[in-house]
Amino acid sequence: MAVRRVRRVVRKFDPWTVMKVSLVFYAVMALVFVLAMVILWAIITNAGIPQAIEGFLKKITLLSEDATLFGDGEQYLRIVVFLSVVWTALMTGMTTLFAVMYNLISDVVGGIEVIVLEETLSTPPVAPAPAVRSPQPWSTTPPPKTDGDLPTEEIPAVEPATKA
Repeated sequence: MAVRRVRRVVRKFDPWTVMKVSLVFYAVMALVFVLAMVILWAIITNAGIPQAIEGFLKKITLLSEDATLFGDGEQYLRIVVFLSVVWTALMTGMTTLFAVMYNLISDVVGGIEVIVLEETLSTPPVAPAPAVRSPQPWSTTPPPKTDGDLPTEEIPAVEPATKA
C-alpha cells in the first residue's frame, strides 16, 4: 500500500452548517447535563445529604429552626433546565460567530494548512485498451455478399421501365 503526503488548506467553514452541527451537539450535551443532575440529585436526596446539611446549619445557628434550604427539588430541576437551554443557545451562537470570524481571518491569512497521508492501493498496470476503429463513411451501396452461415433468399430486382 503506497502512502503519499498531500497538503490541504481549510479556507472556509459554512456558518449555516456550523450552526446546525453545534446546535445538535450542544443540545445533546445539555440533555446529558440535565439527566446527570437529575440522577445526582436523586442519589443525594436518597442518601439524606441535604437533610444532614440543613441539620448541621441549624445546629450552628446559621439557619432558623423553621427554614428549609433544600426544600423543593422541582425548583432545582427548573433551574438546571433553564441554564442548559441558555447555555445551548449561547454556545451555538458563539460557535457560529467563531466560524464567521475564522472565514474573515482566513481571507486575509489564507486558512489552515493540514498535511494528510493518503493511502492508495497499488494495482498491477492494466493492458492498454484496443485501438478504436475509425468511423467509416456512409454509403448507399449494399454490402458485398459473403458466404455466411445464415441462409439468404435472392429477390430479383425490378428494373424501371425506360422510355424509348
